[in-house]
Amino acid sequence: GAAMAEARPLRLLALHGYRQSARRLHQRTGALRKALRGRAELVAIDAPHPLPTGAEDDSDGDDPPRGWWFSGPGSFEAGGAAAGPAGLEESLSTVAAALAEHGPFDGLLGFSQGAALAAMVCALRARGDPRFPVAFAVLVAGFASRAPAHGHFYREPIALPTLHVVGDTDAVIAAPLSRELARCFVEPVILPHPGGHFIPAAAAQKKAYLEFLERFCPGQGQ
Repeated sequence: GAAMAEARPLRLLALHGYRQSARRLHQRTGALRKALRGRAELVAIDAPHPLPTGAEDDSDGDDPPRGWWFSGPGSFEAGGAAAGPAGLEESLSTVAAALAEHGPFDGLLGFSQGAALAAMVCALRARGDPRFPVAFAVLVAGFASRAPAHGHFYREPIALPTLHVVGDTDAVIAAPLSRELARCFVEPVILPHPGGHFIPAAAAQKKAYLEFLERFCPGQGQ
């Protein structure tokens, strides 16, 4: 009967890194999307803030690089304690709108600054914010914002299931920053990999992603 029907794939809202875009994230997650085929699909969205002209010398002129928030005028530094971070509220609204318009979504997948944003969404969700109906997040190369204005996100342990993917040789977001973020969560799952600042999808990581996602498979008693 219907109960034996194949469960639908999980749907993950995907949040790109600083200086990226939805299209670039899509290009760079080919291996991951193939690894998750039939089990989970990624729907990437653009951050609301284009970077100032000249911040990027990429030839992709048709696809301006974007960011989720800035630590200074049109700039971003993950390790800096920005006194006046700008743009986060618009990004939270962008995520809420995407969840409402393109949903339902089961969880989030974030990379770099997108993972930091996803962690903030998890904190709001864990506090009962109705704008963010997600059950889990996969955070790749994430970090906790050092801006004092963002400190409230991390004051209490975030009770939402998370998988933290940590690159041992990540030169952009150093592994200790990602591990520090993981400690903000209740029972985080940590997946180290030997590589750098990218979303890994080799056999070992594929197995770990699928084991984590199995906990949320729709139609299986969840």
